Amino acid sequence: MHESMDATSEVLDDIAPWEPDGFSLRVRVLNEQGLHARPAARLAQEAQKFGCDIELAHNGSVVDAKSILDILTLAAGQGSELELRAKGPEARDALAQLGTLIRNRFR
Repeated sequence: MHESMDATSEVLDDIAPWEPDGFSLRVRVLNEQGLHARPAARLAQEAQKFGCDIELAHNGSVVDAKSILDILTLAAGQGSELELRAKGPEARDALAQLGTLIRNRFR
């Protein structure tokens, strides 16, 4: 539990303003299999809980973070750098939650 709290604090520190009314967060995929089906499903499921638009960017591609299929098209392997972007109500909270999820290897 303490580990999760540290990860959340770390994520909050890394959230940056993005465009006029949004936020962004850079994260690295740490789990061995990368962003395969289970982590993609978990990420999309968590993103759907927030009332804001959330994008995921990787190597010039930008997809809807609430769509499992969109996330899978990124083919982000272990060590890939991703940028989460969110706009609207709950944007900052969404990035904090999703960033913690990714940094904790989707556990």
